[in-house]
This record gives sequence, C-alpha cells and structure tokens, in this order.
Amino acid sequence: MNNTIRLEEIYEYLKSHKFVLTYFSTDNCNVCKVLKPKVKDLIENEFPKVIFLYVNINESKELAAQLSIFAVPTIILFIDGKEHIRKSRFINLEELKSEIDRIYKFYY
Repeated sequence: MNNTIRLEEIYEYLKSHKFVLTYFSTDNCNVCKVLKPKVKDLIENEFPKVIFLYVNINESKELAAQLSIFAVPTIILFIDGKEHIRKSRFINLEELKSEIDRIYKFYY
C-alpha cells in the first residue's frame, strides 16, 4: 500500500489480515525515521505473521482523525480488525515486543 490510505481502504485491509501493525508518522518526524526500521525489523524477524503497514498522516488526514492519531509516531496493533495495542510518542521496543509476544503466542 502507498502512504495515502483512505479510511475505507484500511478497514478493508484489516478485514483481510488477522494481525496488522500500523505505523503512523510524518515526513518531518526525525524520531519516526529512526524508529520505523527498528519496528519493521522487529515485526519481520519476531512476528512473521504480522503485517507491517506504514501510514503518513499528512497524506491520510481523515484516517488519522478517525483513529484519533494526535502524536507521532503512533503504533496500533489490530487483531481481527480490532485495536489491541496502541503506543504513541515515546515507544519502548522491548515493551512493545513483550506485549505483542504475549498476544502472538496465544494465537500461534
């Protein structure tokens, strides 16, 4: 998916995938630029059944508003289309890994 995602598109995407981790950011967020590859690597290496989805909220303002994204970076883990984990601004990767691991092991 490209960076511009409409509200309807993300709901369709969430319906077709069990686990989706969305990473909401902007182009001018330096913390986001550093954190994004780390989160992506974590998901790809530790949780291969989780889909990583990047959303630039400057290009998807309606989506950001509907999902109450007020700070970047914001990470939301959706399971079966429902929000289960939300982290914003100061994100501890070990804590994120632990929380995802607990849920992931339950399913797999």
